[in-house]
Amino acid sequence: MLNKNKLFTQREVNVIPDVSKALSWLEAHPDALKGIGRGIERESLRVKPDGHLATTGHPESLGSALKHDWITTDFAETLMEFITPVDQSIDRSLAFLRDIHRHVARELGDERLWPFSMPGFIDDVNSIELAQYGSSNIGKMKTLYRQGLKNRYSTLMQIISGVHYNFSLPLSFWQEWADVKDAESGKETISAGYLRLIRNYYRFGWVIPYLFGASPAICSSFLQGRESNLPFETDGKGTLWLPHATSLRLSDLGYTNKSQSGLGITFNSLEGYVAALKAAIKTPSEEYAAMGTKDADGNWLQLNTNVLQIENELYAPIRPKRVTRSGEAPSDALLRGGIEYIEVRSLDINPFSAIGVDADQARFLDLFLIWCTLADAPEMSADELLCTRKNWNRVVMEGRKPGQVIAVGCSETEHTLVEVGKALFADLRRVAEVLDSNHGNTQYQQVCDQLVASFDDPELTYSARILHAIKENGLTGAGVALAEQYRHLLCEESLEILTEEDFSRQALESVQAQEKLEQSDTLDFESYLAGREG
Repeated sequence: MLNKNKLFTQREVNVIPDVSKALSWLEAHPDALKGIGRGIERESLRVKPDGHLATTGHPESLGSALKHDWITTDFAETLMEFITPVDQSIDRSLAFLRDIHRHVARELGDERLWPFSMPGFIDDVNSIELAQYGSSNIGKMKTLYRQGLKNRYSTLMQIISGVHYNFSLPLSFWQEWADVKDAESGKETISAGYLRLIRNYYRFGWVIPYLFGASPAICSSFLQGRESNLPFETDGKGTLWLPHATSLRLSDLGYTNKSQSGLGITFNSLEGYVAALKAAIKTPSEEYAAMGTKDADGNWLQLNTNVLQIENELYAPIRPKRVTRSGEAPSDALLRGGIEYIEVRSLDINPFSAIGVDADQARFLDLFLIWCTLADAPEMSADELLCTRKNWNRVVMEGRKPGQVIAVGCSETEHTLVEVGKALFADLRRVAEVLDSNHGNTQYQQVCDQLVASFDDPELTYSARILHAIKENGLTGAGVALAEQYRHLLCEESLEILTEEDFSRQALESVQAQEKLEQSDTLDFESYLAGREG
């Protein structure tokens, strides 16, 4: 029988890479971790007081969704996205994000922000308006891209919300760890380091939905009459759940794309990754070709008939990124300057936070991503990449099941999730001690001690905790109650970092920037698209 308070070490359970030498190096070079950069993107549906989707357009008082730096829309007019600038302070990033929420809450009138990843009751899926970005060619292209997403994957999949965590290690880390002189000359080495992180993320990132997955249930209206062979339990009032699920958002029911699994994209070299991505946006798809780019009446259906319309259509739990220059494709930016940061895309909306994410999650992600960078990560074939999906699926569908096991690569070797989780946390706590020594506190260690308990007691996970509330009140009822609670809280709070003048100026400047763009277009839309394809 397991000792509840015992952390497994690597010597006891050989289930994760041996990073003892790397951790010793880190403990001798704590300054290498000073200056981690972070940015947060939070998506949220605007809803009416009863939890049904808002049918109004993006509020004009917030400015232009096309050109606003902090407040935009994702797939639909009702799906908002809030973006923080890069910052080296977790507390400041979260305060900035909370200021955005405070301002928006006051501007939404009687509408609220939905606190879950999975939507509540869907009245009429056809009434959901695609995000609108004005009359410029780039604005029309962004809407048409969303039309393609709707026709390819359905509106329902696209209105699922999440949180993205953007993370970059400081140049000082790469200088100490990999003997890099500067960012330009060391871009290949830095990119290789981030790709190593990504490979380990695919192998072990299932720990994120285990701890923080918060979508174990759906509203039956989400199925829109489709049959499901999943063993759902129900309250008989429209809420469906899987008893041990953590994140249905990350399951095949949610925000994934099985048609992309055969693209052969790997993360062994930046050139190989970009080549596969570029091939996907130039490779015709029989299915999408049958759909065509326009219907019989000449209405646009999608940007093109290729496997991916554009690079951002690739669904992945993590992405290598670099800030693009004007008109530059993401993959071209990567080839030009190397990987600048990585984007973690596996976080559900945190329903226990008014802003959908909290400091404990950010600190855990720091620890885990640093560990992924330090740990050995053998190259992964496309087949092994698919094998890692098996572990993710187990965790998102039944991660809290007693005795749940995790596979090792594509082999038949398996270990219990508890064993692997505790072995990982033994390492993470050493990383935590280094980060805490830099900050003069014990916040990272506290996060470790708090979260590791979730392996012995799955009832401590986000999914278990929110499922209790959902079973008691139904998905929509629980969501409505939290949405109202957070609306009241945010409306009462004062701004911390930004001012109302900052928001007014940003709104005005974004509208002016959109108008300028619309006035400067010289090409008709068809010529513009043809030029992009060329």
